[in-house]
Amino acid sequence: MTTVRRTRRWRGVAAVALLASAVGVFATQPLVLLAGAVGAGFAAYPWLRSPPSVELDVSRSVTPTDPAAGEDVTVTVRVRNVGDSTLSDLRIVDGVPPMLSVSDGTPRHAAVLRPGSTTEFSYAVEAEHGRHQFDPTTAVARDVTGATEVETSVSADAAIECAAAVPEVPLREQTTLGSGRVLTADGGSGIEFHKTREYHSGDPMSRIDWKRRAKTGELSTVEFREERPASVLLCLDARPSAYRAADEDEPNAVACSREAISQLLTAVGSGRNAVGLAAVGRELCWHRPGRGTDHLADARQLMASHPAFSTVPPSVDAEWSTSGQFEEIRRRLGEKTQVFLFSPLTDEEVASFALELENGRTAVTVVCPDVTAEDTPGSRFAAVERDDRVRRLRSGGVTVVSWSPNEPLGPELLRAKERGL
Repeated sequence: MTTVRRTRRWRGVAAVALLASAVGVFATQPLVLLAGAVGAGFAAYPWLRSPPSVELDVSRSVTPTDPAAGEDVTVTVRVRNVGDSTLSDLRIVDGVPPMLSVSDGTPRHAAVLRPGSTTEFSYAVEAEHGRHQFDPTTAVARDVTGATEVETSVSADAAIECAAAVPEVPLREQTTLGSGRVLTADGGSGIEFHKTREYHSGDPMSRIDWKRRAKTGELSTVEFREERPASVLLCLDARPSAYRAADEDEPNAVACSREAISQLLTAVGSGRNAVGLAAVGRELCWHRPGRGTDHLADARQLMASHPAFSTVPPSVDAEWSTSGQFEEIRRRLGEKTQVFLFSPLTDEEVASFALELENGRTAVTVVCPDVTAEDTPGSRFAAVERDDRVRRLRSGGVTVVSWSPNEPLGPELLRAKERGL
C-alpha cells in the first residue's frame, strides 16, 4: 500500500510571499514586490515536481535461527532501491513481531539510496516461545524539497521460531476421506487398537490375531482406530473490539491471535491435513483449506500482507464495517472442515457465530487469548462477561481454550483436550 501526501513545509513561505507582494504593490516598493515574487517562486517550486518513485526490495536474516526463549536474536535488514529515482531522504521502520520486544539497537533507519544501491541495519529482539512473523517494513521517502512524502509498506517473508512451538494440534473428530492423523471411532487400519472381529476372506495376513489362533484354533481379525486427514480453517477475529490489551505496553489480542495462528499453521499443515485461513476485520480474508508447501507459503504471505491481519488497531475515525463477514465465512465452509476461531470474545456476535457453527455440525475450537485486565471496574466487568461467554460456549459443545499469551500455546491445547473443555 502506497500513500502520497503533502507535508505543508512551504506553507509559511507562501503566506509571507503573498504578504510581501501585497505590501510592494500598495506601497509602490519595487524591491519588496521583487522579494515577494522570489518567495512565491520558492513556494511554487515543490508543486512543479512529481513525487519520488519508491520501489524497494526488503530482505531479512535472523541469527541464531533456532533461539531459546529469552535469548537475543539479531535481525539484519537489507533494503535495496530497485526503482529509477534517487531517494534523497528515506526513513525506514522495520515491522518487529508484535509479541517480541527490541533488546538492543533500533528498528528505525535513515539513508540516501541511489538506483540499485543497498542499505543495511541491524537490531536485536528477545525471543519468546512460538513462531513470530514480521510485520511489513514501512518506508517514507521525501523529495528534495521536503514538501511531498511517499509512504509504502514492503513485505518480506521472515519469522523467528523459538522452541516449544505447537508440537501437535488436538483436532476434533471431523475428518475427510483418506488416511491422516485424526483418530476416528471407525475400525480399520491404523496404529491404535479398536476391536477384534470374525475373519473375512481377503483380510490382510498382518491383521490376523495369531495368538488367538494358537489358543483356540479360530481365525479373527484385529481392527485399529482409523486415522484420517482433517480439513481445518484458522479464523481470526480482527474486528475493532478485538484489539483489546491488558495494558498500553502489552500486545493486543489480535497480535496474540495472529502469532498463535502462525504456530498452528505449521503444526496442522505439516502433515496430510488441509489447512486454510480466514479473518474478519478491515476486509474479509479467505484462503481455502489446502495442502502442500506452496499452499502454506501462500498462506504465510497472506498473513504478512492482508489488511485483516494487521496488528495495528484502527483509528477512532476509521470507517469500515464487518457486517456480513461471519456469514460469508459460514457460507464458504465445507462440510468436513472444522474451525479454530481465535478471539478474545469481547461481544455476543463472535460467540453466536461459534455456537451457530457448532449447532450446524461444524466442530469449533475457540482459542481465547486472555488479555483482560482487572484494575478498573470496567475491565473487571469485561472479564466477567468474557467468562460468561466461555461457559455458554462450553455448554453448547464448543471447545474453548483460555490461553495466557505469556505461556506456550501447545501445552495449553493439550491440557484443554485432557480436561474435555
